[in-house]
Amino acid sequence: MPPEEQVLVLERKVFEQAGTFNGLQFDVDRYLARFFAPGVLKFMPRSRAEKDPSYKQLIPYVIMSYNDRYLSYVRGKKAGETRLVDLRSIGIGGHINPIDNEVPLFDTDFRQMYRAAVEREVNEEVVVEAKYTDRIVALLNDDSNEVGSVHLGIVHLWTLDSDKVSKREQMITRMAFMSIDELNDVRDSMETWSQLCLDGLAEMEKDS
Repeated sequence: MPPEEQVLVLERKVFEQAGTFNGLQFDVDRYLARFFAPGVLKFMPRSRAEKDPSYKQLIPYVIMSYNDRYLSYVRGKKAGETRLVDLRSIGIGGHINPIDNEVPLFDTDFRQMYRAAVEREVNEEVVVEAKYTDRIVALLNDDSNEVGSVHLGIVHLWTLDSDKVSKREQMITRMAFMSIDELNDVRDSMETWSQLCLDGLAEMEKDS
């Protein structure tokens, strides 16, 4: 039997001490300084983390932009998170898992490990042949549903220099770059996190 998946989490009380919110939070530096402080983050078995709202699983959520259009796709039936099947998304990402040569042993700074894990997560799902800049533009929390109550999103905006992105993961279907108007037309078919990000795209694009 393979070992159980381990996921990166922080205690909900750390989130509460930083200041709880629902929806998007654009004051990211203040929160990330607390989240990535020594001794705060740890790995936990996913089966426990999915059922224990006293912890938040940190989920990178990467939005890709090219020429005022945003990568969008529908999660097919092979999606790992069955609760999100058939919903449209503008974010790519997933759980942060430990890689032996990256997890700090004596130094508990997870920032470098997190950045490497974000790229690895994206590369598992899509092939990005474009050059890009990467900015963390928001945090995302939605305690109104079962999925959101145990997750906390770190929203990245990748600004690409071309639209050369193709799918690698089978669960990705109907992938295309879409304008904000086109995305608003299909908003009702989106997962909750994507709806929240769609509403905040103008704010995210500032200073880009």
